[in-house]
Amino acid sequence: MKKILSVLIVSVLILSGCATDSIAAGGVSEASSGYADAGGNVVYAKAGGNTLEITLESNSSAAAFYELLSNGDVTVSMSDYGDFEKVGSLGTTLVRNDSRITTSPGDVILYQGTSITIYYDNNTWSFTRLGKIKGATRESILAALGSGTVSVTFSLNP
Repeated sequence: MKKILSVLIVSVLILSGCATDSIAAGGVSEASSGYADAGGNVVYAKAGGNTLEITLESNSSAAAFYELLSNGDVTVSMSDYGDFEKVGSLGTTLVRNDSRITTSPGDVILYQGTSITIYYDNNTWSFTRLGKIKGATRESILAALGSGTVSVTFSLNP
């Protein structure tokens, strides 16, 4: 009986430690972040006087991104890559929910947990979709972000 009780106690302690590690690695609950609140699934990207509205996905990566922005705006230097995306380092690591997907113009993607990407064309790879820019086309994204390197500020406020 003592052996069974010991195994149960050790199991509970191990599982408790796993939950703590998940939160430390960027996992956040939607309830704790305010992300699930009415209107809490929209963020904004601003560049060159243009504001793009992003509707976030329902996943822990998008919730972690929302929580990051709740601490203040995040400005990312983004550059063109492959004639289909703008990409830049977030300066932090967010929890990943990678799956093989095909992007389309307006997709906002978390790449390798550390980079944020705004797509203006199609690409297929394994990464995490954070959200989608409202009404985006290749032309509208290129008009808003221009060519070359651009500074993009992500914010909870328009």
